[in-house]
This record gives sequence, C-alpha cells and structure tokens, in this order.
Amino acid sequence: MPCYGRALLGTFTQLDDEDARAIAGALALGTPGRLTAIAAGTINSNFALETDQGRWFVRVNEGKSPDDCAWEAALVVDLAAAGLPVAVPRVAPDGQRFLAHRGLLVSAFPWRPGRHRAPSEVTLADAAAIGDTLARLHVAASARPPGTWREGIYQFADIVARFEGFRGSRDPALAHAIEVLGDEFAWLTRQAGVRAAARHGVIHHDLFRDNVLWDDGRLVAILDFEQAARGSFVYDLAVAVNDWCWDPARGAGRELRADLARAMIDAYARAHPLTQADRDALPVELRAAAARFTVTRITDVHLRQVDNPDKDFRAFLARVEHWRGAGLGELFSVV
Repeated sequence: MPCYGRALLGTFTQLDDEDARAIAGALALGTPGRLTAIAAGTINSNFALETDQGRWFVRVNEGKSPDDCAWEAALVVDLAAAGLPVAVPRVAPDGQRFLAHRGLLVSAFPWRPGRHRAPSEVTLADAAAIGDTLARLHVAASARPPGTWREGIYQFADIVARFEGFRGSRDPALAHAIEVLGDEFAWLTRQAGVRAAARHGVIHHDLFRDNVLWDDGRLVAILDFEQAARGSFVYDLAVAVNDWCWDPARGAGRELRADLARAMIDAYARAHPLTQADRDALPVELRAAAARFTVTRITDVHLRQVDNPDKDFRAFLARVEHWRGAGLGELFSVV
C-alpha cells in the first residue's frame, strides 16, 4: 500500500496479477487478463479487470466494515429488483456479495458501458431523468423495513464537527470559506425544525454527475451507494441540483441553470409528490447541501492535498454564496 507526497485518486491500494487471479477465481469472473487502475474517487481503490467472460469493475472498499459492504449490497439488490438501473455485486463463496482477500474487502460488478455527463452536456431531458430516477430510488429504498435503515456519516452534526476541526486554520485559502460557513451553519442550526418536518427515508446522499452513466441519451446506471443512509428526500434532491444544474460557460461553472433545476424538481415531484413540509424544507436543503460539499472538499481534498482540480471546494463555496443571495428567488416558483 504505497504512500505518496500528494494523494493520488483511486490508488490507495495496489492490486497485482496474483490478486487479479485470486479475485477472479473466487468471484467466478473468468480467466483474468489485463488489470487497470481507475483514477477516480477519493476514498476507494477502483480497477477495470478484463477476463475471458467480459469486463468487470473491481473495488477495494477502503475503510469499510463487512457490515457496511453487506448493507450496501443488499440495498442495490432490492433496487435492481424494483427496476432501478444499478449494478449488483458478484456473490463470493461464503454467500456475501463481497470478498475478503488478504485483509481487503473487494467487490466486483459487471461493467456498465456508458459515460458521465460533462457540465456543458446536461440537458433538460437529462435533468428530468435524474429527478424521476431519484424519486423512484427513494420510493424503492424506503420500502425496506425502517429497522434496516442505517445512519450515515454525513449527518449535519458530522459536517459541523468537520468544520469546527478546521475553523481555526490559518490557511489563507480557507479564510473566506471559514467566515461564510460559520454564518451558514448558524443559520442552518436555526432551521432544524423545518428540516426535521420533511419526509425522510433511505437516500443516495451523493448523486453527482460522476455517479451516473449515460448511453445514447439513456440513463443506464446509478453508481456508488456507499453513502446511502437515512436522510431527507429533499436533501437528496438538493444534492443533485447542486451538482447538475450549473452553467459552465458563466462564472467558471458557478451560476445556476434554473431551467435545469426546475426540470429536475418537477420530474421528481411527478414521480414522488412533495408535501408542503418538503417544499418548505427544499430551500434550506439547497443551502445545507452546498455547505456540506464545501466542507467535505476542504477536509477530504484541500487539507489532504489530493490532486483533483474537479473537486475544488471553491466551486461549492460559490454555490453557498449563490443560495445566500438571489439564488433561491430564481427557484421560488418550484419551492
């Protein structure tokens, strides 16, 4: 497990040809050929494995427990059964949908062809597809017994604790963010009742563009359920709006595309009608989601010196400031 001066994406654990043979054999993936690291993500180590039976996405689940892996696998099995476009991990010899291999927890998924949308490529139809699919995901995931729902690691208290951890930083790059976030978390704390009144269930928590695959204009896969947990439905919708609905041609991609946001929210509401409490909470959750990703990109990328310009915290700080200004007014008709 090599260590570098600057963290590299998706290379926290190295796998070699011997690992590939063991994993492919245990999970019945076929005779292995080429194994290629995928430089994506800031948590797990990901690989593409070619075998005589096809291509597989292999993930080393970094920092997870067996219970974590089992819960996520059970969730995607249920989602697939409900017709959601998700990839289901292979079954190991012990019946689990992950493999314990030399102290690692490894999952393997059938390779899904497709590509991610760039910010400039997102269309009204795409935004509507995201809204509709997210609504159906919420319905299916929350049909699972409430006793099986887990609490996530990105609850409001967790995000505030992360913020407090760097609030005293003297890093000049963080000075403005610390000032803005301090005010924002104070305001969000006062909105606790509004947030609690909205409906809750099992949500994805991270439906960004890099967690969705498209093929010939069709949404073909929702990826990465490692953050899935109990949460507010409209918070999850707000997370998606905060990533998908911004114009890359203006303000370095930091200006709201209100038409995309309306298309997404309207499609969601058609598939999973919003209550008045949901509508009251949505403007608050737009701000909460923007603040969350500002904080996590500071703690997981900026402070760790991860070399990933696409996850610069300043982009989400700009969203925080947008919502604190005139941004919510642009969406008043849908909230």
